[in-house]
Parts: sequence; C-alpha cells; structure tokens
Amino acid sequence: MSTHISNVRPDPDQVLVDIADYVLNYEIKSELAYETARNCLIDTLGCGLEALEYPACRKLLGPIVPGTVVPNGAKVPGTQFQLDPVQAAFNIGAMIRWLDFNDTWLAAEWGHPSDNLGGILATADWLSRNAVAAGKPPLTMRQVLTGMIKAHEIQGCIALENSFNRVGLDHVVLVKVASTAVVAEMLGLNRDEIINAVSLAWVDGQSLRTYRHAPNAGSRKSWAAGDATSRAVRLALIARTGEMGYPSVLSAKTWGFYDVSFKGQPFKFQRPYGSYVMENVLFKISFPAEFHSQTAVECAMQLHQQMAAQGKRAEDIRKITIRTHEACIRIIDKKGPLNNPADRDHCIQYMVAVPLIFGHLTASDYEDDFARDPRIDALRDKIECVEDPAFTRDYHDPDKRSIANALTVEFADGSRLGEVVCEYPIGHKRRREEGIPLLEAKFRTNLARQFPARQQNRILDVSLDQRRLEAMPVHEYVDLYVI
Repeated sequence: MSTHISNVRPDPDQVLVDIADYVLNYEIKSELAYETARNCLIDTLGCGLEALEYPACRKLLGPIVPGTVVPNGAKVPGTQFQLDPVQAAFNIGAMIRWLDFNDTWLAAEWGHPSDNLGGILATADWLSRNAVAAGKPPLTMRQVLTGMIKAHEIQGCIALENSFNRVGLDHVVLVKVASTAVVAEMLGLNRDEIINAVSLAWVDGQSLRTYRHAPNAGSRKSWAAGDATSRAVRLALIARTGEMGYPSVLSAKTWGFYDVSFKGQPFKFQRPYGSYVMENVLFKISFPAEFHSQTAVECAMQLHQQMAAQGKRAEDIRKITIRTHEACIRIIDKKGPLNNPADRDHCIQYMVAVPLIFGHLTASDYEDDFARDPRIDALRDKIECVEDPAFTRDYHDPDKRSIANALTVEFADGSRLGEVVCEYPIGHKRRREEGIPLLEAKFRTNLARQFPARQQNRILDVSLDQRRLEAMPVHEYVDLYVI
C-alpha cells in the first residue's frame, strides 16, 4: 500500500524567519557593540594585510580570469585588484583568515565571526561605488559596522547551543548563513527574498572539517571562510533575481538539513538575536594561534622568563603538563609529525614548545624552515594534556566564558616550576582595557607592513575615531588601503 507524500508548500522554518526579521528590523542601540565592531574591523583588516606577506595566500588572490577589472567593482585592501563582489569577498575573506589571527567565538560550535567581513565589505564597497556612479548617496561605514554586528550575532547565537563539529561539519556553514542574511539585506531584498536567500545557504552541501584535523590538516582551513562568505554573496545575488527558496530546508523529513546532517535534531537557542556576540567576542591580540591555546601560550611565555632567570633550558625539561578544557583536547592535542603551517597552528604542543624555547610565537614560526629546529619536536614529545572538568564547565558558563590553561614544568634534575594558570586571554572581554591598546598596536604594525608612513597615518586618523569612521563613505575608506 503506497503512502502519499504531501506536496503542500510549508511555511518557512522559524529559524529562517527569525534571521530575516532580525536583519531587517532589529535596531542596534549598543554603543559598546559599535565600538567593539570598529576595533574588530581594524583588527580584521590588519590580519589580512599581514597575510599578504605570505606567497601561499597571495597566489589565491585576484580575479578568476587574470587581468579582469570590474568597473565600479569592489577593491581588495592592500592590493590593486578591483573585482566583482563575489570574487572580492573570497579575496578579502581568505586574507583575513589566512594566519588564524582574527577574532574568535567559542561555544558549542567554534568560529571566527569576523570572517563575514569578506562578504560584507566587498558588497558594501561595490554598492557604494555604483551608487556614486549613478549620482546616488553611497553606503557609510556605519552600515558596515551594523552588518558586522548582525553577522556576528547570527553566527554566534546559533553556535551557542548547536555543535556542527560533532557531526563532522565545519563552522564556515555559519559564515555562509550569516553573510547571506546580512548581504541580502544590504542588497535591498525584502523579507521573503531574504528567507529564500538564507534557505539557499542551508541547502548547500556543507564543508566537512576534514582539512582541520589530523591526518589531513591543511591550508584549505585558511581559505574555507573566504569560500563561504563569497558563496553567500553569490546566493544573495541569486535570490535578488526572484529565485525561489526552500521553506522547510531545515525541518523537511528525510531531505532537510536536520535529518541529513544534524542527526535529526532541531537547533536549540539560548538567547534571541541582539548584539551579545560582538560585545563578547574574543580578539587574538598577542599570538597567531588557535584560540584554545591562547592562555597556554601566555603561560609558556611566563615560564620562559622564569627558566631564563634560573639558567634553565628546554633541554633540561623532563615533562610539561597542560591542565586544560575538553574542547582544547578535542581540537589541538596532537602527536606525531606536523606537515605544514596549518597543521602546526592547530597543535597545542607546538604552540607551547616554541615560546618555551624561543620566548615568542609569531606567524613565521609556523613555516617549514623554522619548524625544522629539532628542539621543537623534542619538547613536543614531553608535553601532555589532561582535562580539568572545572575548566570545561567554566568554558561553557555564559557568565564566565573562560578559556583556561595551566602549565607545570618538571626538570630532569627533579626540580619543577610552580604551576602557571591563565583563565582569560588578553583578547577576552574581561581584559578589554588591557587589550585594546595592544590591539591598536597590532593594527599599526600590520599597516606598516604594506603602506608608507603618510598612508598609514591617513588610515589611522579615520580608523581610531569612531564618529569619523562611521560617517565615511565605504568606498572612500577602502580607497585608503589601495596600493
């Protein structure tokens, strides 16, 4: 006996509706959110400028067809490229994520919400240039900051209670969804069209985490977010044509995202969309390292100084114990050969060994030439991670959101150094007052990598002034970064 399948078109899934209503109607009133978004903007662009020093990144940039120039196209900071918004989004997104030095959000799912800037800035710049060419007012950087706050919020609020990594999916699915929603609103889509656009993002087959984990860790993790945010721009543009969406893309039996990719479980939500995520986002200020290791690296830097004061060297170490949280062990506790920079910046043993030996951890410390120093692997073999359940609880506590690590060093002569504990990294909201001057210093350093002093000062004059930045047309701000 056959079972008839209903072909009645369902109402859109509530998740889609909530996202569309948020990007269309929610007014951001938090001054803290806008101030944090400005700091996030300059930090993220600075990360992209540093990445331009790496040939592995630069080779992926530019138009798909060499020599292509798009009239009134979006410009790529630090380059001479002027591209269509889809390819510009890929360029900007790949740059800012390349060195694993932009912001971080840690919850049931991890991620880097500033990855969305690729699609947001490319689209805003393209729209602004075309508006001016047509005699219309351009978009302002206030609109870019608003888009950043909302993209952070969509990605981060879904991530709070829903773990995509536990089903093998990469967190860039949330970049695709958040960027699609924000870019769709920026393009002027109505409510139904935004719902359609977001449904198109969910119906895509989503990226696997294969490239983030042993034994396959590799450089796709550095351009995966660029791929996602550029796909978002493409899908929003498709939806702008009136292309249909798929209202029960999440909940449809058998064929929907929940059944196909999420073990049949619907999403859970801890809080409504507002500006919580931007206000609480984590900045990577001191070290280009996977965020679960940031406090461990801070501890290692302190221990390096203590060892130097006592005349101890890495060769004198018998054992290092890292007391840590569960997510750290699951993601970056790694033994065996490390095959490339992407492999090394996701290995806590490597990220602790380098500062213990040398007293620093920079992006170049992950490169092959540096990693050949035999002392690094010798010390890695002596490092053991153990979970502290209290650290794991505090990691998930919404009132704490700690990323705690504690290091103990034991020497071959039987002596040891007292355990060094760090609960909150320098980029945490609880250390903002301490961190923002260092974030600005990081930005200045990254500007100096690409621009002469006069151009650096023009960028700084606007970027460090909230009111001036918010009022500036997007294309004029982006032009400050053109070489």
